[in-house]
Amino acid sequence: MAQSLVIMGVSGCGKSTLGQAMATQLEWRFVEGDDLHPPENRAMMAAGRPLDDTMRAPWLDRIAAELSQDAGVVVSCSALKHAYRDRLRGVPGVVFIHLALPYDVAKSRVSARADHFMPAALIDSQFATLEPPANEPDVIEVDATASFDTVLNTALASLARMGRSAP
Repeated sequence: MAQSLVIMGVSGCGKSTLGQAMATQLEWRFVEGDDLHPPENRAMMAAGRPLDDTMRAPWLDRIAAELSQDAGVVVSCSALKHAYRDRLRGVPGVVFIHLALPYDVAKSRVSARADHFMPAALIDSQFATLEPPANEPDVIEVDATASFDTVLNTALASLARMGRSAP
């Protein structure tokens, strides 16, 4: 049984929106992964500078701590590299939902956002960093270009098929 979900993907794929909806549907707790970044990380990204692995390490530790805190938690987290996902897999029962999104759609969505610290200039680095989770265990891939209802229903149905929809 899943203890926790990580909604992952590049900026603009809908991690927070899907994470909140999944948490509501499953009656689980939602954690916005962006809120777990240290202030210096957020400032760096807001300035258009990508984070390196050293800067991401404390953030991933905070996410792992949230995932291990209790059963039934959904966290939004880009989890772009295999190594980041493996770090989070140290918490038993984690399932990843990868919101797959083409570059041009991500760039357009992020460019249209006025209320987020992540600038469109970082989309290139996000795609350069992304190691798609193909053939990794406990990963559900969802086409993030579909309607929101389709994305949500696909994620919930896939989770149920895995027998992983209850804490």
